[in-house]
Amino acid sequence: MHQPIETRNIAPGSTLLVSGPEIAAYGFGHGHPFGPDRHEAFMQAARQAGLLERVAHLSPRRATHDELTAFHTAAYVALVERRCAQGTGYLDGGDTPALPGLFDAACWVVGATLRAVEQVMTTGGRAFVPIAGLHHASRSSAAGFCVFNDCAIAAELLRSRYGLSRIAYVDIDAHHGDGVFYGFEEDPAMLFADTHEDGRYLYPGTGARIESGRGPAAGTKLNLPLPPGAGDAEFFAAWEEIEAYLEAGRPDFILLQCGADSLAGDPITHLRFSEAAHGHAAARLCVLAERHAQGRIVAMGGGGYNRDNLGRAWSAVLAAFVAHEAADDQAS
Repeated sequence: MHQPIETRNIAPGSTLLVSGPEIAAYGFGHGHPFGPDRHEAFMQAARQAGLLERVAHLSPRRATHDELTAFHTAAYVALVERRCAQGTGYLDGGDTPALPGLFDAACWVVGATLRAVEQVMTTGGRAFVPIAGLHHASRSSAAGFCVFNDCAIAAELLRSRYGLSRIAYVDIDAHHGDGVFYGFEEDPAMLFADTHEDGRYLYPGTGARIESGRGPAAGTKLNLPLPPGAGDAEFFAAWEEIEAYLEAGRPDFILLQCGADSLAGDPITHLRFSEAAHGHAAARLCVLAERHAQGRIVAMGGGGYNRDNLGRAWSAVLAAFVAHEAADDQAS
């Protein structure tokens, strides 16, 4: 696997790619939907599209225990480490096995997302992390192939370390981002917009439109379930509502979970988007980020179990980021 050399002296406003064998290792074995080949499937597609020479390259880092517990309970982190060391059983009800090496790989995934956040906070610009966006893990449990919720950890640390108040989490994965939603369900400052396949037909069975926050956050979250078979037309209609919601929320930073399992032909979902949906979401979020968040956006790959699909969808996101950078360069 060819790995680009890390870029030094990153220019302000650059498009960043955080990749490497440490996050490629996150998975559940060859032949599994979430296998370790997903990273290289994206890298090959991005290379063929001519994108790798147009981005700054960063290596991941390993998250610390304190970073993990910014969102997760200490008891849960200890359980994951212990069970993965034993290498037997599951971390949830049966989807996420406790494999040897999985704890370390999960720590690298969280660290990769945090490295992207740190660099964007330093130099501005946009970043993409292919093996990340593990949105199902809750504060105290794994779920749906997700051990640690890097999206939620990033949101917590953006507020505690950098003093940002309004983080926007946007999710276009076919599955509802339940770990993030319920983790912040009562937090009115956390913006949450998620379009996904209706939970009556797909795991995790949540994300109905009426789920819009609780307590002090009632009415502050946006869930837009789509019927099985929904394609680009339905996505673009939902996106208009997402964009209006984000415009009104005026976020300080945008996190995008851009799972490719919403594309037609995924083996475990039923939506029928094309990669144009992902490219459009990324391009429009760049515009919103420039208007409200000093251009700061980090995208995380999320799901996607058809390798050709994830290559096309994630490359469309990265291409939109690169195009926005080029437009900025021409304007300056």
